[in-house]
Amino acid sequence: MQSNPLLFPSKPHYEILDGLRGVAALIVVAYHLFEIYAVEPYYTVPIINHGYLAVDFFFVLSGFVIGYAYDDRWGKMTMKDFFKRRVIRLQPMVVLGAVIGAICYYFGDGTMFPHIGETPVWLLLLVMLAGCLLLPTAVPIRQPWNEMFPLNGPAWSLFYEYIANILYAVGLRRLSKRWLTVFVLLAGLLIVGQAIGSEAGSIMGGHELTGNHVRLGLTRVLYPFFCGLLLFRMGRLIRLRGGFWLCSLFLALLLFFPRPEVSWQNGLYECVAILVLFPLIVLTGAGSPIRGRFSVSVCKFLGDISFPLYIIHYPIAYLFYAYVAERKLTIGESWPLMLAVGVGCVLLAYAALKLYDEPVRQWLRNRFLRHKAN
Repeated sequence: MQSNPLLFPSKPHYEILDGLRGVAALIVVAYHLFEIYAVEPYYTVPIINHGYLAVDFFFVLSGFVIGYAYDDRWGKMTMKDFFKRRVIRLQPMVVLGAVIGAICYYFGDGTMFPHIGETPVWLLLLVMLAGCLLLPTAVPIRQPWNEMFPLNGPAWSLFYEYIANILYAVGLRRLSKRWLTVFVLLAGLLIVGQAIGSEAGSIMGGHELTGNHVRLGLTRVLYPFFCGLLLFRMGRLIRLRGGFWLCSLFLALLLFFPRPEVSWQNGLYECVAILVLFPLIVLTGAGSPIRGRFSVSVCKFLGDISFPLYIIHYPIAYLFYAYVAERKLTIGESWPLMLAVGVGCVLLAYAALKLYDEPVRQWLRNRFLRHKAN
């Protein structure tokens, strides 16, 4: 009898990193609810001016956690095993997000998205199927926006996270710390070139299936993800008392920071945040102790709902946009509804976690990862 190589003992979580992921997810929800009031020329969202940088923070977290979870398993784990585990972890909620997006789609017809009523059901179902499989599409069913996932916009970041996972598994995991450092530095130059060198002075983008946005998506994932991997391998963590609360406050300040009027200054700010400050937050979160039942409970709850909240809230935000645009509501008029939508998204995420995500992932693990030994 040979033991099953797919059965690995569970590793303890970095509770503070889980909590920080949840904090970032909450800020993303707030950012997207305020997005209806974004102003040009640089699509600046009021109050939560840099909320889009939460995606780059997520990528740093993901790289660190992937290194922690899988670096020492290669040799006992095949590439197929790795991809099975990643698909089981991510894909159930991706599917639910696409289905919720399709259900919400027609309810958003109106001033904001006037072409929804013209979309045939067969085309909607086709786009939903592509969303369930995380296949980007250029089908313009949500004009005037041209998102690669028009039923659930934030799925674009999961698409690029999958790409980073593939690059890690196929070859980059084999890089020594020295060569991984070189790769990360080169990827950082892409961030600098985009943030400071572009007319907008921003790294914002990646959600459309166009050459410029695809380049932006790859630029946004390569440095943060593999920087996170490098941080794990270096093992030099920062210990700070009250680390979760201080890191949460600092992260929120970074994402709420007002946009400088001069483009290159905003680009410089984004570079500092992505290249330096987000990695420092991750190192502090990973290295700091967490004490007290309340702090532990908060981190666990926020970590549990973080991914469901991120991947299912945007279809509901579309409905909020449609309602606000139809009635031409100001922030002062819409904030009670905005708050109710945000709370509703959290409750829906928790329900999705307990009633769908956890049971489905458990079934998939039992079905595909726990084969009988020969």
